[in-house]
Amino acid sequence: MEMNEMVLISVDDHLIEPEGMFDHHMPAKFKDRAPKVVRGTGGSHQWQLEGLRAPGLGLNAVAGRPKSEYGFEPVSYDQVRKGCYDVDARIEDMNANGVLASICFGSFPGFAGARFQKMEDKALALATIQAYNDWHVHDWCGKHPGRFIPIALLPLWDARLAVEELKRMVKLGVHAISFPENPAIIGLPGIHHACWDPLWACCEENAVVVNCHIGSAGNPPYPSDESPIDAWITAMPISIAGAAADWLFASFWKKYPNLRMTLSEGGIGWIPYFLERADFTYKHHGAWTNADFGREKPSDVFRRHVMTCFIDDEFGLQNRGDIGIDMIAWECDYPHSDCTWPESPEVLWPSLSSLSTSDIDKITHQNAMRVFNFDPFAPMGGQDNCTVGALRALARHVNTEPVSRGGLNPSVEKGEPVTSVDIKKVLSHV
Repeated sequence: MEMNEMVLISVDDHLIEPEGMFDHHMPAKFKDRAPKVVRGTGGSHQWQLEGLRAPGLGLNAVAGRPKSEYGFEPVSYDQVRKGCYDVDARIEDMNANGVLASICFGSFPGFAGARFQKMEDKALALATIQAYNDWHVHDWCGKHPGRFIPIALLPLWDARLAVEELKRMVKLGVHAISFPENPAIIGLPGIHHACWDPLWACCEENAVVVNCHIGSAGNPPYPSDESPIDAWITAMPISIAGAAADWLFASFWKKYPNLRMTLSEGGIGWIPYFLERADFTYKHHGAWTNADFGREKPSDVFRRHVMTCFIDDEFGLQNRGDIGIDMIAWECDYPHSDCTWPESPEVLWPSLSSLSTSDIDKITHQNAMRVFNFDPFAPMGGQDNCTVGALRALARHVNTEPVSRGGLNPSVEKGEPVTSVDIKKVLSHV
């Protein structure tokens, strides 16, 4: 296999919600209270919901900027690539990067809709989530069949409502939901609470994947204000390990043997030791903790139920057998600062080129297609039209050169490390 023959499906990308997205989907009685974009100081664009403004329109949407500007936090639509919020432009950016399809987590609601979950008026909150889902399915994913795997938000403050909304989404072809990696942090029952059983049952019955994105229940705190921001960026993917352990030792996997989840943007290199430690814990402590995996080990359950993903993880790929080759998928993370757009194939290929064609195909697209019940080939007229080379041939006109777009920059002396407090100062202005 050659690099241009790869088929790339990203199981973790992001979008910035466009202005006016609720205009055609909000019920009439709530239209005057729908989320809307308002102008702040200095030309910033901010979403307003229940009278409150949500900062951080861009959420680190820095793809296409010079890397020296990655510390900027976009505050307006003109400070990000159009592909962040315009679906037609997104397709062009995907083509230029050789990416066939992707899952797009939202921005201003939070990855699992935490901002919507905390709304005071629950009737408005439900209408807002449903309108958001309708926009995502029909206007974002529906405009370009075969290019997006739709993912739904749910009204998680009421498990019954969550199941009803999930069933509505399933009828529209949705096989993925976004769920906080630790719902207890945002005031919801923890994952072990029996109230979630109807949701897990509905997910299993309809082959719906539970996607837990890092930071979906809030980012872990910086170690200190003086900590170099590099330390937080380095540990960010691994921060989901604690939640992964909580999910792994949950009892509901026995009740729902076909339930699947993902650790979105969690990386894979740490997983071999994580599984080794989990197996040791069960063997060494199970007699007093009452953990019960029957004749299996925790690692067996993990490899069957949990999909993992990576951007660039050579060590993890070298140890793919210890992770579980059938549950590893690739991600791009466009338009965040970790993404490798527009050179994802060039960055990925050196780590894959020594693998068998079978393993490459599983990692780049087949695992994602199977787990998410997604077939992009038919709408695209066959697999030959879906490769890196074929897609890039459609995008020769797309300008991928870095463009300076301005914005706030951490106020530090040249040569001094950017610290957590510097980033806090930036975010306090958005």
